[in-house]
Amino acid sequence: MIFDEAVRQLAAAGVESPRTEARLLYAYALGVRRDDTLSAGLAPSAEQAAAFAAMVARRVTREPFAYVTGHKEFWSLDFVVGPGVLVPRPETETLIEEALRVIPDKNTPMAIADLGTGSGALLIAALKEFPRAAGLALDSSPEALGYARRNVFAHGLSDRAKLRLDDWGAAPQGSFDLVFSNPPYIPSAEIAGLDPEVSRFEPRAALDGGGDGLDAYRALAVLLPKMLKTGGRAILEIGAGQAVDPLFEGSGLRLAGIAPDLAGIPRALVLEKA
Repeated sequence: MIFDEAVRQLAAAGVESPRTEARLLYAYALGVRRDDTLSAGLAPSAEQAAAFAAMVARRVTREPFAYVTGHKEFWSLDFVVGPGVLVPRPETETLIEEALRVIPDKNTPMAIADLGTGSGALLIAALKEFPRAAGLALDSSPEALGYARRNVFAHGLSDRAKLRLDDWGAAPQGSFDLVFSNPPYIPSAEIAGLDPEVSRFEPRAALDGGGDGLDAYRALAVLLPKMLKTGGRAILEIGAGQAVDPLFEGSGLRLAGIAPDLAGIPRALVLEKA
C-alpha cells in the first residue's frame, strides 16, 4: 500500500511523527479530511497517488511540512507559505496574546507596524483582533513579502494593511501605537545544528541574529523609540534564555513585561514609550 510505504520512507528520513505526517499528506493529496483517510473504501486516483508520492518525496528531504502543503495555521487563521518565508510558529502567538492583554479594548483605533513581517501572520492576526486598526508591514525579502501580499488579500485586509519592501528604518517616525517584531535571534554558529527543516530550508536572513543572536535587538533599541507614539508599545519575540531587556535601558522605552509561551519559556518582550 502506498500509505505504508510513505510511512516507512518518512521514518527512515528521521521525520519525528511519520505516520501522522503521512496521514496528513494523504489527506492533502486526496482533498479530504484527515479522518476520512481511515475509510476502508477510499482509493486514490492515479493522479492523487502521484501527488501523494511527490509530496512524500519532498518531505523525505526534510523540506518543512508547511512548504510541502503550502499552508500553515497561525492564530486559527490559514496562511500561504513556501520557500523563501519563515514558517509561523505557535510560540509567536504569544505576541498577539500580549497585545490583547495590554490593549483590552479591541475597538481602539491604532496604527500598527510589523517589522520583518514574513508571511504577514502577526499583522494579519492583529488586524483581525483590532477591527479599527490599520497596519504597515515591512520586509527586505521580495519572496517573503510576496507571501504576505497573498495572505493580506486572502484575509480581506487590503484596505487596512500596507506592505513595503524595505528595511525597518523606512518606517515613519512617531507614527505607531503598536509595533510587532519577530526578529532573527539565533546565534550564527548555532544555525547549522538546528533541525534540517530550519537549517537547510528556511531563509537564513530570518534566523541569523549575528554572533550572539542580539544584533536585531540592538537595532530595534535605536529604531523603536523613534517609531512609537508617546504611550505606544512594542512587542518583540525573544529566544530562549536571551537577556534582551538590558539592551533597551536608556532608550526611552520602559520594560512593561516579559510573557512566557505555552512551554513556559519567556517569549514576548513588552516595551512602552514613556
